[in-house]
This record gives sequence, structure tokens and C-alpha cells, in this order.
Amino acid sequence: MFARKGAGDHGILMGTSTQKDVSCDAVPQHVAVIMDGNGRWARRRILPRQVGHRAGIKPIRQIVEQCMCRGVKFLTLFAFSSENWQRPREEIRRLMVLFVEALNSEVEELYEKGVQLSFIGETGLLNPALQELMKAAEIRTHNNSRMNLAVAVAYGGRADLVNAAKKVARQVSEGTLDPEQIDETHYASALEMARLPDVDLLIRTGGEQRISNFLLWNLAYTELYFSDVLWPDFGVDEMKKALDFYVGRQRRFGRTGEQIEGARC
Repeated sequence: MFARKGAGDHGILMGTSTQKDVSCDAVPQHVAVIMDGNGRWARRRILPRQVGHRAGIKPIRQIVEQCMCRGVKFLTLFAFSSENWQRPREEIRRLMVLFVEALNSEVEELYEKGVQLSFIGETGLLNPALQELMKAAEIRTHNNSRMNLAVAVAYGGRADLVNAAKKVARQVSEGTLDPEQIDETHYASALEMARLPDVDLLIRTGGEQRISNFLLWNLAYTELYFSDVLWPDFGVDEMKKALDFYVGRQRRFGRTGEQIEGARC
């Protein structure tokens, strides 16, 4: 998540980058990022884990800025999973403090830059004061359209699927939905990401090669990019590598390569 601006910082989006090194012909519409490695980054430096979380602020700013420059319309960041509740209580407390600082310091600039901020996950489990800040941030930026920045907090992919099934089941039991009308489109409308398109590119840092219960439905045809770089070190150059990887992929969606090439001609 984002943090209070300090000396030398210019907020989330106020960088000076004007990179033109990523092809605009194949920019992913929706990028999702599992920001992994903050704790290991700190441990390797014999520092407390919270130092690693704060060190992860800089790449968030850089990635948000670069996605806007490249024309990415949707960016989703996995900030805190449902499984993360199992972490030490003090680490969770410090993370929540970091979220509060971020919302207090960065929302106005997001608004000014045309970014719509939204949150997905079981946010009702969070501190009421934090919930109010999140709600206020969503209201403040609701009409912005340059880019949608979704932050997954207390989110779990399986819980998302189960909750969607419950919504659909209630519609059937209330008589407002015929079971025969249930299709992928209708089911997807009950998910947390109902307003957003499926993810085109998933980036996971930190060397792990799994999706860790993140956006299980929405990753059905996503290109997966795994980086060994720990999140605090994942800057502009690493993001370029991820976007270049996407440019080199052929998006077939069940068709043959020949069909794709023929459609381009």
C-alpha cells in the first residue's frame, strides 16, 4: 500500500518518468500484481519486517505511474490476503497503520490525477475507522476514469467464489432467477471484480510461482509473469521486463496460432 510522503517523495503519481520503451501495440488492459518479498527483503538486511513493508512503497508509486504512462486502464494490487490474518498480531497492526497513513496522504493526489480507487475483499473485517477511510476514498474518486486502481485487502479467491455462489443461490430461492439462466456472465457479475475486465497480465515478485488464492475466476486466461526480484527492488526496469514479456505472448483464447495471425492480416 502507499505511505506518507517524505523527503524526496512526490506522491504516488508525481514522478518525472517519460519512458517510451514499451510497445503500445500490446499493452495489457488489466494488470494485477502480487507484491511478494517485503519480509524477506528486510530479513536479508537484518531489519524488522515492517521496514520491508515500508520499503515496498516506492515500487508501488513507480508501477502506478508507469501503468498510467503506458495506457493500462486497470491495475489491481494484492495488498493483504485472507490468509494473512494468520500472521503475528503486531505485524498486522503495523500493516493497518500503514494503510491508514496511505489513505490520509495519497487519496487527494489520486483524485487529481484521474485515478478511481476501489477496494475488494472482506473489508468488513477491518477496523471501522479504516473502513470509513476506504469508503471515503472510493466516494472521492468515484467519477475518475483515467485508470482504476483496485486494492485487494482481506481478499481470498475461494471466499470470493463462495460468496458469489451464495448471491446467485439467494436469487434463485427468492424466485428472481431461473437456474437455467445461470451462465458464466451472470456468475461473474456476483464476484468482487464484477465491474472490471478479466486480468490480462499477472505479475508475482519474490520468486514464488503460484497465484496464492488470488482472483481465481479472473485469471482463467491470464498471462503469468514470475519474477525472482523481491518487491521492494521491483522498479521501473523490472516492470518493463514484465510488459515486454506480455508483448511477446500470443493471446489465443482457444484458437490456433494460424487463426490469430490470419485475423491480423
